Amino acid sequence: MPHPQLNYQWHLRRLLADQGIFATTGLGPLLAERGITLSEAQVYRLVTGTPERLSLRTLMALCDILTCTPNDLIEPIAEPASGTATGTSTHRPDTAAATTRAKTRTPRRADIRPR
Repeated sequence: MPHPQLNYQWHLRRLLADQGIFATTGLGPLLAERGITLSEAQVYRLVTGTPERLSLRTLMALCDILTCTPNDLIEPIAEPASGTATGTSTHRPDTAAATTRAKTRTPRRADIRPR
């Protein structure tokens, strides 16, 4: 029997609004007071998007700023399982298709040049 796919909802924007913080620029200084230095773009993505990775220090700083717990910020969601069970099939995907999917998930290497 397939297991449900786990996902989550990120409630940072709502919790900030509850505290009267409506601009993403208001969060950066509060994080900096707690030793978390993020660029304006990083703060914007943290507030407006759903982070895939988040340091525990940043999570704890957010909880301190918002006087909340991680459970208030992150709501687990169980989505229905897909029609195929993972790990039980003997069918192997087309290697070309699998390679293409893997390449789309691989981040590009940064090209850093001196000024």
